[in-house]
Parts: sequence; structure tokens; C-alpha cells
Amino acid sequence: MKPINRIFLFLLFISVSYAVSDAQENQSYFLHTIEKGQSLYSISKMYNVTTSDIVRLNPGCNEKIYAGQTIKIPKGKESPKGETFHTIQAGETLYKLTTMYNVSAKDICEANPGLSAENFRIGQVILIPQKKEEKAVTTQTPAEPNSNIQGPVVPRCKDMHKVKRKETIFSVSREYGISEQELIAANPELKKGMKKGQFLCIPYPAATTVQPTPKEDPYAIPPSNSELFSKSKEAPKEMSTIKAALILPFQEDKRMVEYYEGFLMAVDSLKRTGTSLDLYVYDSGKEVSTLNTILAKNEMKNMDVIFGPMHQNQIKPLSDFAEKNDIRLVIPFSQKGEEVFSNPSVYQINTPQSYLYSEVYEHFTRQFPNAHVIFIEPAIADKEKAEFISGLKQELKNKGISMQTVSENATKETLKTTLRNGKENIFIPTSGKNMLLIKALPQLTLLVRENPEQNIHLFGYPEWQTYTKDYLENFFELDAYFYSSFYTNTLFPAAVQFTNNYHKWYSKDLISKWPNYAMLGFDTGFFFLKGLSRYGSELENNLAKMNLTPIQTGFRFQRVNNWGGFINKKVFFIRFTKNFELVKLDFE
Repeated sequence: MKPINRIFLFLLFISVSYAVSDAQENQSYFLHTIEKGQSLYSISKMYNVTTSDIVRLNPGCNEKIYAGQTIKIPKGKESPKGETFHTIQAGETLYKLTTMYNVSAKDICEANPGLSAENFRIGQVILIPQKKEEKAVTTQTPAEPNSNIQGPVVPRCKDMHKVKRKETIFSVSREYGISEQELIAANPELKKGMKKGQFLCIPYPAATTVQPTPKEDPYAIPPSNSELFSKSKEAPKEMSTIKAALILPFQEDKRMVEYYEGFLMAVDSLKRTGTSLDLYVYDSGKEVSTLNTILAKNEMKNMDVIFGPMHQNQIKPLSDFAEKNDIRLVIPFSQKGEEVFSNPSVYQINTPQSYLYSEVYEHFTRQFPNAHVIFIEPAIADKEKAEFISGLKQELKNKGISMQTVSENATKETLKTTLRNGKENIFIPTSGKNMLLIKALPQLTLLVRENPEQNIHLFGYPEWQTYTKDYLENFFELDAYFYSSFYTNTLFPAAVQFTNNYHKWYSKDLISKWPNYAMLGFDTGFFFLKGLSRYGSELENNLAKMNLTPIQTGFRFQRVNNWGGFINKKVFFIRFTKNFELVKLDFE
């Protein structure tokens, strides 16, 4: 019997060890469901962790992640504002969260401006704000100078709890209606882990004085999500006069001057329609110290919206200032800012790469459901397009779209062997550089001319806008497409009118570069100033109703998460048809 007893004890030890490790693991992470366009980098910035922290809990995710996948995010690192993250579970409501964390519905709503009764659902991650400490209100009877009388002893523990198998810090704190931080503060040994049989001090909920907890009415009906969200909503505010600021390095970059010139034309257009505006303009230079001097001005705290900056090192201090003073910050240029993932006041015009690519993949597979894709590879790989091509190949594979690869030096005869009858044969260079087009276009043009019965297209990149004049005839003959989040053409009526007006205003022509910064200044200025004049503080809830037609830049804003800001997810496909028509495909 001794060997059997040993085996039994060994198995029992494994079972207990597993339960303890499982409990410790469960309390060390929460779950995040990946949405379209999110990358490991963007997810790490949302939760104030590193990508290596995420990979450690999710082996292999550094090689591949996909929309709909659920991954573990390590706990223990609070958001930059001191809040904690919570993944909504089955059966949870906003009311339950208020009792679970002892915070008000209004505080939760303010911490999560993207959360609503409509999108409050299982799997959503939200921020739980820190509980606001109440000021102590005590009345004491003054003691005599020589009195040794002590006040009543206040018990530290409301209750004692014996840890059961598979219990976690989260489950115990939830059971007693306190936060995890409160439980750990009362039991510092929990920092080393929780063990079965361990006795825990259950503290009174943080308050000024210990008071008996009122019993809940078992027959009371808790308020619904809709009721709580409605009660927590701020009253809409109109803006009689919009105060806007431009903070850009005008002296060191001529493009910023052109942006300002286009912006002024937007302001003039709005004033002609009765919109009241006060515009403040500051030269930020490139140093943070210069920016701080501007932000110290009294009028800056009263702005409704700020446009800028250009330099990367100025984004965070300007973002922090905007968030602290509840000012919208429109960032027109940078694509790499991290602040949009945690600051609800930020609008990022230039779409982050992973989100832009995901939109292109979706539109591509919708536009060409019967495609056969042929990738044209240069002798030296273009690292700038590696991520785009890798993601596109994965998307094509997921949709069952056939594909193959040829060299940039492939002859017309070799290219012909890649064609599939009854398919839309789409050639995609894996480099956006001009040199690849120089090599590939002559053979592709001959291929199209000698095989008129085949359905052939060329597909490429935003930088092709700078090559259009050189290859216009080829693009039309190849029925070419390229994607971009900005595009205009001198043949479009709105662009013609703007160009003529710009020349009348400033007695000079627009700089021939893409994107055109004067048009960008007009589009961003008109969109946001018009939106604020129309909707006031309710702009964020009415972005979908902003049915304006910009000259160059498309706008389709979406929050990156419940507590962060907005990214612009607008993408166009520009098509050069065989009938010599230029079409701007809008996927709304």
C-alpha cells in the first residue's frame, strides 16, 4: 500500500500545485479580443505594456494575429491615469460594475467615452477609474489636557476569508465588493501569490468612517444600462464662438505656411455662412520649450480645438495639455503618435499603418472577389512594403484567392503563363519605387495589347500619384488602381475651384507635391470647425452625419478603444479606366 499512498500523495500535490498556479495565472491577466487593424504595437500602447509582455503570455502572436482572436494582456500595470482594465463578462451590467468596484456609473462613463448602452457587451475591455476618495468628516469630543482616554478601536477587518481551491484575488474581491488593490493592501502577502487554506483579511470598503453596510432590497430592480448611461450623459453644449488654435513650425517649413493658407480659406468660407470663429496662430518651432511657452498663455486653456503639432517630440506634451483641459487635438501629419490609444481628445488624420492596411485588404477583396493575383518582385526587396504584402497575402489566402509571384524582369511570354481564364488577373508590384515600374510597365503593356480577351489590372500605392504624369497612358491601358487616404485631381470641379481661389488669394500657384498641404489645411479646418458649429460638444456622437465632400482628404473617424481617441480609416481606390476616365472609388 505504501507505493499507492505515495502515488496518491504525488497526484494530490500536482493537483493542488496546478490549482494554485491556475489561480495565480487567472489573476495575472485579462482578455482582449483583437479588432480589425490592431497590431501588437497598438495593443501594447492601449494597455501600457510592452509587446514582449504580450508575447510572453501568448506564444506565437509575434508571428501572426488576426481579428476576432482573443489574447491575454498582463495585469498589474495600470493605465497612465491610474485606472485598471476590466473585460466585460457574461451577465455583467453597468450597475454591477459600479457595485463591484465601488465607483459611480458617471465615473465609468467619463473614463470610457466610447462606451454606450449599445456596445456594452461581453468581451469589451473598459477602464475602471480610481475610486474618488471622500474627505473625512468626523466629530470628536475634545479630551481634557491630562486625559488618558483613548477613542474607540476601529476594526481593520470587516471579515476573514479562507481561500478555497481555484479562487483568485479577483474572485475574492468581487465576492466582497472591494477592489483588488484594497484586498492586496490589507494582505500584502498576496503579492507573492494566493494559496488554498490561506486566511485573508477582508477590509472595509475605503471610506472615512466604518459604517454598517445597508442591506440591499432583494425585491429592488437594478437600473438598466440605458438608464445609467442616460443619467451619466453630460448636457450638450453649443458653441456660440469657436476658439481654434494652429500650433505649427511656420518659419522652418514652407509646407506649414501652405497648410495655414488653406486653413484660412476654410475659416473665410465658414464665416461667410455665419459661423463665429476666433483663430489663434502660434509658431511652435521644433523644441518642446517653445511649445511650453505657448501652452502657458492664458487663452490656451479656453480653446475648443487645437491643430498641430508637426514634430514628433511635441505630440505628447500637447496631447497631455489638450486632455487635461478637455480640448480636441487634431494631429494632421504624424502617423506614429501613441497618444491616440489613451487620449480621448485626439483625432489622428494620418491613419496608422496597420489600420490603413486592413482597410485596403477589405476593400480589395470586395472589389475583386474573382481575382487571381500576381506579385511582381524586385531583385532587392522593398522593406517598406514587406508588412503590406505579407498581410495582403494572408488575407488572400483566408479568402481563397489564388496568387503567384514573378520577377521584375519577367518577359511578356512569362507574364502570359500567369494569366487565368475567367479571372481578374491583378498584377501587384511588391515595391512602390519608380524603378520597378520602369522595368515592369513595358512588358505588362505588351501583354495587355496582345491579350485583349483577358481581364488584366495593375494595382499599387499612394506614391504613384507622383508618377502619374510619367505613366498616365500606361495606367489607362492597364486599367490601373492605387489606394490612398488622400487624392484629388486638377480635373475634379472642387479641386479646380480651390486652385483658382488659392491663386486669387495669394497670387501664386499651389506647390506640386502630394498630399497638397493647402488642401489638407482647408479640409481639416472646414471639417472640424463646421462640425463644432453644427453639433457643439456633441460632435463626437455625430461624426457619421458629417456628410461633407473634402477636396483631397477623406474622413471616416473611429475610436481605437472605449477610452482612446479617433483614427481616420478612410481609404479611396483611384482607377484609370480603359475608357480614359479617372474614377475615385468611395467605399462608404
